[in-house]
Amino acid sequence: MIDQATVEEFRVSLGGELIQPKDEGYDDARTVWNAMIDKRPALIARCSGTADVIAAVNFAREHNLLLSVRGGGHNIAGTALCDDGLTIDLSNMKGLHVDLKTRTVRAQPGCNLGDLDRETQIFGLVVPAGIVTDTGIAGLTLGGGFGWLTRRYGYTCDNLLSVDVVTADGSFLTASEKENSDLFWGLRGGGGNFGIVTSFEYQAYPVGPQVTAGIVIHSMEKARAVVGFFREFSATAPEELCCLLTLRLAPAAPFLPPEVHGKPIVGIAVCHSGSLEDGERAVLPLKEFGDPLADTIAPKPFVVHQTLFDVAMAPGRHYYWKSHYLPEFLEAAGEVLMGHAAKISSPHSSILVFQLGGALARFGETDTPAGNRNAAYVLNVAASWEDPTHTDEQITWARGCWSDMQQFSTGGVNVNFLTGEEGDKRVRAAYGDANYKRLVEIKNKYDPHNMFRLNQNIPPSV
Repeated sequence: MIDQATVEEFRVSLGGELIQPKDEGYDDARTVWNAMIDKRPALIARCSGTADVIAAVNFAREHNLLLSVRGGGHNIAGTALCDDGLTIDLSNMKGLHVDLKTRTVRAQPGCNLGDLDRETQIFGLVVPAGIVTDTGIAGLTLGGGFGWLTRRYGYTCDNLLSVDVVTADGSFLTASEKENSDLFWGLRGGGGNFGIVTSFEYQAYPVGPQVTAGIVIHSMEKARAVVGFFREFSATAPEELCCLLTLRLAPAAPFLPPEVHGKPIVGIAVCHSGSLEDGERAVLPLKEFGDPLADTIAPKPFVVHQTLFDVAMAPGRHYYWKSHYLPEFLEAAGEVLMGHAAKISSPHSSILVFQLGGALARFGETDTPAGNRNAAYVLNVAASWEDPTHTDEQITWARGCWSDMQQFSTGGVNVNFLTGEEGDKRVRAAYGDANYKRLVEIKNKYDPHNMFRLNQNIPPSV
């Protein structure tokens, strides 16, 4: 145990707060997006800037404390927190600057996607990122990051230009293609294994503010036809168009008739990031297909479309995910998913098939650690529930669907979709053997004692 005098000395050294279990607000400070996570750090350093991060890393190392790092706190595995150690909380570090001349964006790690989109879209720019506004940019970027613009511009990490990072020895480094390039390579998909990023520099692109986007929803009785249409429609989509298939129980959304609330549905969500004229033409076959319960596809602000799944992924519920990359979306795979969709019991659980391809394939498998670029789709079996007594039932459902879909998988997995119990083999599957070997070498150099280990860990070999 660290004596209180030492803790107080640390507290005084910080520009931000140091929160302990006895302090008011401790429970709020240790609450993250996934209610399954219930950890109790001994100390939470809510940093105000880079100086605090350096001080906190040094304090943890000098006192041999277990260390976790919290950005947006949105990670499914809940690695932002630790028991009995020090949590370095970056959530107050939300500075963000858009450079219109270079179309670059500098953002601190406490920003979420909503912050990023709000500041860029006012100028008609966007950084390719995720699809839920509450997602933190830090974990998303460091794990690769995909969203509505991935087919056009690649993973989020493909659009990272430089980072400022605090390493395990307390050093402050800038990493880019030209400076500390090995570290920069590792951070573009290797997660939080090598240090704490205190600033991200991204390339932005002219998109919006208006895009053609929304969702069409059909009753589950028409699922076979809808899933078949999705398979064919997405396979020929231009790179500006991204499609997402969802199977779930109908939420009490205002655009759905009240009589279908709680009933099984199947939906196809889209976002076309090109011109509105091209978008109208691209989505016309989808809008003309069948007789949907709802159709919200229309020109709208990109920032509005980004909120489409916010309610489905609201903070404070219990979440458990299982995921596969798919090389294609076979008819047989659709049949398996429809079978498991029929077993959904929670009003919040869903099966999501998100379209990839496009720009991803123009990058080599070893250009960044975020590999699996041969995948055409990513499957997310997203169990979500409120009553903790339903935990076993929901986890069993997710694992069952995932297991039955394994036959269609590339064998890879998105590192940001891994839960806490999946182990080293699945972490390796996120990278492939060659990339994983290189990541270990970088870990050996920058964190040989595995100080940053509460993540999807890449242990050093030294």
